[in-house]
Amino acid sequence: MPAGPASHRRSAHTGRRPGASGTREAIFQAAQRQFAGQGFDRTSIRSIAVEAGVDPALVTHYFGTKQQLFAAVVQLPFDPGQIIAQVLDGDRAQVGRRLATFFAGMLAAPAAVDRMTGLVRAAASDDEAAARIRTLITEQLLTPMAAALGGDDAPLRGALAGSQVVGFLMARHVVRIPPLRELDGERVVALLAPTLQRYLVDDLP
Repeated sequence: MPAGPASHRRSAHTGRRPGASGTREAIFQAAQRQFAGQGFDRTSIRSIAVEAGVDPALVTHYFGTKQQLFAAVVQLPFDPGQIIAQVLDGDRAQVGRRLATFFAGMLAAPAAVDRMTGLVRAAASDDEAAARIRTLITEQLLTPMAAALGGDDAPLRGALAGSQVVGFLMARHVVRIPPLRELDGERVVALLAPTLQRYLVDDLP
């Protein structure tokens, strides 16, 4: 019989860590969904806590401020290094088409579109969120891609390519301009590829 309470105490002790891990993961997942679905401004620590089923104090305990939480949970829906390698693998004259093909494929995946739309909405409403998106899209993906291509002004080229990608995403999925929403994947590639090629590879004015 004495072993019972001791055993219970050991069980209770070993159960705390998985609970903490589960709580942190629940907050993480709720924050990802809300930032993607509602944008930065409309998402709050309290709304995330409600969805995760925890006290708001636990959200700040694990992640800090809303800006810190955003930076921790918001990620690109793809591996930038893998995409850079994929786009650079082949004829230099087809770089723009390969990047446009990847982008069009992403637009056909609802989960990826939700994540990217959340990033764009956040960038439009908060300076710190905008800085995070610049890091993710331009500094981790497009500027390294431009630099690997060996052209001059890689930061400018990356920024120009980013303006095309982010602008199209904003117009199609946030502003919801009808003609853009009606384009199929092949048409998206045909329209974006020449501009992306010019920004990343061709001579700039």
